[in-house]
Amino acid sequence: MGAGVIGLSAALHLLEDGHEVLVLDRGAEGEEGASYGNAGMVVPSHFVPLAAPGAVAQAVRWMPDPESPFRFVPRASPELVRWGLAFWRAAGARRAEAAGHVLLALSRASRAAYEELEREVGPFGLRTEGLLMLSATEHGRHEEAALAERAARLGLDVEVLDPAGVAALEPRAGYAVVGGVHYREDAHLDPGALMSRLLAAVRARGGEVRRGAVVERLLTRAGRVVGVSGAGLRELADAVVLAAGAWSSSLARGVGLRLLLEPGTGYSLTVPAPAAGPRLPAILTEARVAVTPFGDRLRVGGTMEIAGFPPDGAPADPRRVRGILSALGRYLPRLDRAPFEAATPWRGHRPVSPDGLPYLGVPRGLPGLVVATGHAMLGVSLAPVTGRVVVELVAGGAPDLPLEPLRPDRHT
Repeated sequence: MGAGVIGLSAALHLLEDGHEVLVLDRGAEGEEGASYGNAGMVVPSHFVPLAAPGAVAQAVRWMPDPESPFRFVPRASPELVRWGLAFWRAAGARRAEAAGHVLLALSRASRAAYEELEREVGPFGLRTEGLLMLSATEHGRHEEAALAERAARLGLDVEVLDPAGVAALEPRAGYAVVGGVHYREDAHLDPGALMSRLLAAVRARGGEVRRGAVVERLLTRAGRVVGVSGAGLRELADAVVLAAGAWSSSLARGVGLRLLLEPGTGYSLTVPAPAAGPRLPAILTEARVAVTPFGDRLRVGGTMEIAGFPPDGAPADPRRVRGILSALGRYLPRLDRAPFEAATPWRGHRPVSPDGLPYLGVPRGLPGLVVATGHAMLGVSLAPVTGRVVVELVAGGAPDLPLEPLRPDRHT
């Protein structure tokens, strides 16, 4: 269930392992969810989970500002209360550090798989020149330098840059920053091209992808998950892979599995690449805004809004978009903002777990079900390794990656 980057990666790996595969997705043909409009970054550097020390206090400080990078909107929901409490518990130093080791192991395995994947399915704009973390304040520069030191101790290839070093890597962009960090192992790709290649590869290998298929419940028999059903839909299977992103929790609840997932809404704007635009992908650290060049296009995106799903047909929140545009003016003062102001904003809903780790595994007491969701901003980063793990779990094997912290039933 789910034809996003996680679902299609799992489908491709399963087909290559000899399985028959049916992919069901609630979206209509051509509908672009969170797997399409993101920044396309493959980031071993992002080993610090969303729930990290100081995250709760920072979220509280940002709450009154609708243009802030992270916005938490309270609502009357028992599930949101549970999510918030779990987020608070996960933000301790010890738990965040343990989560970071897991994310790094997964990200490195996925990063290594991407070049092979491009050779297999065709080009999707993979570039392996690293990522810049850019700071506009001294406080931000010190924080990023400290994180770079930690990353180096973990074995990442990293270089701390002064303004001259940033300018040497990006001579045309004109970044107004006090420093940066270059994570050389990171990469980026065109997520739309990746999705097109994955979809074509799944279909070419005999997989069926059915759009507009709204799954309403998981079917069980003698305690085993044996299929799915919905209006005009009933499919039986030897294994069911739940990769429906932020919509996964309601389906899991029907079989007694609590997946604490909130739709983390993000926005992006894509314009023709300016002549003097950035060459490398970058994160504008204080603003939490991503800047990604895709050949003839430039995309900027960001914000994390925990506010539930918006009503059907609700327009993008212009305040969130203004926050992104303000960051561009601050970090890239020479960049013409007019094309971005005229662009139609894209909006997607990332599946965000409270501890910043995906749900990946077979829940205890629910054989036949493999859960692969909750990747938040790391769906593209972790897609290849997730697909590999899904195959191993369907086969009943024991993956060699640290999956215990990712147990789907850890919040049940």
